[in-house]
Amino acid sequence: MIRNVCALAGSLSFLDEIDDEIRQAGLDQAVASGNTPPIFDWLLTAFSFQGISDKVARGYMDKHGTASWRKMQASLQTLPACQKLYSYGDFAGCRYDKGSFTCGEPDHIHTCPVPRPRLRNGRLNQTAYSLFLFVRDVAGGDLIGWIDNQLEAATGSSAAGLEAARQEALIGPLRGVFGVSDKLLSMSLSGLLMGVREQRPDWFNTGKAMIAIDTLVHNFLFRSGVLESCGIPHRYGPACYAPGGCAEIIRAVADRIDARSFNPRFPRLFPRFIQHAIWRYCAAEGLDLCNGNRVADHERCQINYCYLFQICGRKSLK
Repeated sequence: MIRNVCALAGSLSFLDEIDDEIRQAGLDQAVASGNTPPIFDWLLTAFSFQGISDKVARGYMDKHGTASWRKMQASLQTLPACQKLYSYGDFAGCRYDKGSFTCGEPDHIHTCPVPRPRLRNGRLNQTAYSLFLFVRDVAGGDLIGWIDNQLEAATGSSAAGLEAARQEALIGPLRGVFGVSDKLLSMSLSGLLMGVREQRPDWFNTGKAMIAIDTLVHNFLFRSGVLESCGIPHRYGPACYAPGGCAEIIRAVADRIDARSFNPRFPRLFPRFIQHAIWRYCAAEGLDLCNGNRVADHERCQINYCYLFQICGRKSLK
């Protein structure tokens, strides 16, 4: 079933699309020269697309601008009055809220730099400064060097074990950054890691295996019956990344599908491509078939023109 999904919805230009985005943002040159600010700014912009449509998020940023490494570095050149901005470890509990203009240290809010970037909501302001302090304090201001060191230090007793260890070496520490999830980190980092494969083969090997499970992918696996047959049925959330969850199923499927059959330039084992193909099969921006707009949660799918109709489990979500 998933092989058919890849053939129907998989983007054969998947790597080319990533390459174009990386080149247009100048990230290939930034990695080559060890220049952290462009990488930081790009990641922060990628984080800003969460929880809302890309069109709305992009329109807001076009109108109001974004936070940047340069501006945040300047805002913290002198020791701030609020001790939560002293270091990455101190930042927990900031609680800045844009709507009510409140925070965890209200006596300092009028001189605080956190509210200054005109971001869509206060959570994004917190994410921006949390990520800045992580890169400054944990990564020593060198995000490229930090990624290199984290991947080099990871170990595993097998190829799969090393792959998992490298992913955790990056995502694990970054989980502490305010407002980011495993899904968001995987989506953002995988593009960066795959887009500089000529310079950093180890980056590519890690990025191609990063899987981002969103509701479309989870619901497809549930509705189709794949989750019940091959994994452990669960609600969307952290269980998607647990043993028997959606991510493990996709990795197992990827081991049985040679991605080179879709594009000879692809690696044989390409979990990220397979996850992306499932997403494109369901998403309105893709084939727009298996989603909540087409299928009510409490009903079995009735889309008899769907390519998978005859082999799909067609289970209701509720």
